[in-house]
Parts: sequence; structure tokens; C-alpha cells
Amino acid sequence: MKLIEVKETIIHITQHNQEDYICLTDMLKHKDNNGLIFKWLSNKSTVEFLGVWEKIYNPNFNYTEFGVIMSEAGVNRFTLSVKEWIERTNAIGIVAKTGRYGGTYAHKDIAFELGTWISPEFKLLLIREFQRLKEIEANHYNLEWNVKRIISKANYHIHTDAIKNHIIPQTNFTKQFEWIIYAEEADLLNVALFGCTAKHWREANPEHDKQGLNIRDFASINELAVLSNLETINAEFIKNKIDKKLRFTELREISQYQLNILNNTYYIKAIKKLSDTTYIDEEKRIDK
Repeated sequence: MKLIEVKETIIHITQHNQEDYICLTDMLKHKDNNGLIFKWLSNKSTVEFLGVWEKIYNPNFNYTEFGVIMSEAGVNRFTLSVKEWIERTNAIGIVAKTGRYGGTYAHKDIAFELGTWISPEFKLLLIREFQRLKEIEANHYNLEWNVKRIISKANYHIHTDAIKNHIIPQTNFTKQFEWIIYAEEADLLNVALFGCTAKHWREANPEHDKQGLNIRDFASINELAVLSNLETINAEFIKNKIDKKLRFTELREISQYQLNILNNTYYIKAIKKLSDTTYIDEEKRIDK
């Protein structure tokens, strides 16, 4: 449910059959009389407009019943309710909704026609605010589309478990602590953050190793940020002469905690790069 404001009147907009439907009930609050929709719908010119709209957009429109209604319209005793219009003609341009945001909604074309009936000024302001809303939506869509396109063209992949298993070898370093005695400080951080040493990563990824790449070349932005924090924290631990095993346990917990926060906050920065090659072959290039 979306909102726009016209002359200090809040108007709800909803999606119906993948189209924007504007709340006529809200529009008529501008005149402080919800009963006006009954008068508007009973107007012959309104019925004629609704019939033309349905003929264009509604393949199931009941032309026969519409003809009967048109023959009756214009007579003083003629009245037409929203419910009656829908039931007699199978109309789709106007719908009645119940619930929290209930009321009578109509396709934007029909809502603009009601705006004319309320006042020319109200109609123009309604169109302006509606167009402003659509521009905002379009900009948001384009931004989202561009982000997806950039990620796709740069050949980035979301850091799923499958990718993690491919890049990061399965080890028991976090459960067994004998290796800590001989571990260098860099590997202490590697295991705390990535779960394996640089050596084991090279053995699991020989092709990347031949290219001079290491485990940190495939880290996400968030992982590199956490790694920088771990280096600072570990330096303080060493300064305070904290045991290496205890340091590893603390660093492991800190890395998991910080990475979880960053990944949930900056999910784009949680993406891991697998390759610098955008396309294998120019002929196989696919723009997304």
C-alpha cells in the first residue's frame, strides 16, 4: 500500500491485477462526503466513460447489461452503486476492498476522471503527486537494476556454502589446538576468520596458488574489515602477554560476531569475488 497527499488529503494506492488502483473513498474525503461516489457513479457521462474504459481493457465486460444501464442513465430516478455496477457488468476498473485500508478503489484512469468531477485543481494535483510517486519508484528500480547488473558483469557470486567449500578447505583447526604452538601470527588470524591456514588453502587451491593468489585475495570486503580489526586486537593481546590458545579462542569469537553484524548490515559487501574474468568468450557475453 502506497500513499500520496493531495490538498492535505491522504490517498492510498494499491496494486490490483498488476495495475495501480487509487482509493476513490480517500479522494472524496476532500469534500467531506463519502456519499458523493454514489452521485458521481449515477451520472450518465460517468457511466459512459466507465463503459468505454471497460470495452478497451476488459474482455469479459457485459456489453448487453451495460446497454441497459446506459438506457436508464440520465433519468432523474436513476441510481447506480459500485456493487451493482460490478455485478451487472463484470467490471474490473472499480473494486471494493475490505479490511484496514478498505474502500472503493479504481484504476488510475478512472480515478483521474473522478478528480475532474471533484475539481480541475484537484485532478491536476492528483496527477502530479501520482507521477512523482512513479518517478521515485522508477529511480529505486533503476538503482536496484544497476547494482545487479554491476555485480553480474563483474562476475561476482554470493558467498554460499558451495562457494565456501570450493575455496576454503575443510579442516579441524577450530576444534584441535596442537597446531597453535607452531602457528605464525598471520595464520592465527587466518584460522580465526577463514577456518584454515594459508598453507592448507594453497594445497586446496593449486591453480590459484600458481597465479600468486592467496586466501585474502578472495575475501569479501566485510571479511577484510574484520581481519583488520583482528590484527589490531591481536597486537593488544600480544602486548598483554595473553596465551596464544586463549588469543585464538577470543579472536575466533570476535571474528564471527563482527562478521555476522557486517553481513547483515552491509550485505553487498558480504559478496566474495571468485574471478577477475568477466566473460569466458565475447560471443558468450550476456548483459543482464
